Amino acid sequence: MAIKHNQQIPHNHFRKDWQRRVRVHFDQPGRKLRRRNARLSKAAAVAPRPVDKLRPIVRCPTIKYNRRVRAGRGFTLTELKEAGIPRKLAPTIGISVDPRRQNLSVESLSANVARLKAYRARLILFPRKLGQHKKDDATKEDVSAVKDTVTRVKHGLPIVNVDHEIKEIKKSDMPEPIEGGAYRKLREARSEARYLGKREKRAREKADEAAAAKK
Repeated sequence: MAIKHNQQIPHNHFRKDWQRRVRVHFDQPGRKLRRRNARLSKAAAVAPRPVDKLRPIVRCPTIKYNRRVRAGRGFTLTELKEAGIPRKLAPTIGISVDPRRQNLSVESLSANVARLKAYRARLILFPRKLGQHKKDDATKEDVSAVKDTVTRVKHGLPIVNVDHEIKEIKKSDMPEPIEGGAYRKLREARSEARYLGKREKRAREKADEAAAAKK
């Protein structure tokens, strides 16, 4: 607020020992090393399993960013069903599940189903106990043949954005124009759908009157 007229200057308090409350980050190099060691120890603890889970490909929200794709929270129940993976088995084999998400297009559904199938084809399930093999567990030969395992799923199955550049096409490749214009065509289709019942009723009444006149 600006001071006007001949008024007293407000009492500003600048004796609050601000230097004691300044946050410094001199420990940044040490924290960086600590985070790295924590990542390595976590990877060693869960090995040969990857550290992260498999996540779906989703579109970013809003018109500004929806040309980009990113990792989503989890796969839908429809995607798991299409890929042939039971919903209760999925979290146990490193697949994230989101029962709230819905598929709004066939393209997203097919892309994520293909992603699930690719993951399932590359997945090697180690038996929990030696000598006790379950239905989908890998055989002893498959386990012994494993050499290179992926520590992160996102490196093995990366989510890549497709380059959407504006490309020119030939005039001959353009679709044929709609006779009378697209707007006129849409309005006529809307009108026909709207008055379909009335027109059918009118035609039926007219046919009944003609039949009555013949009698």
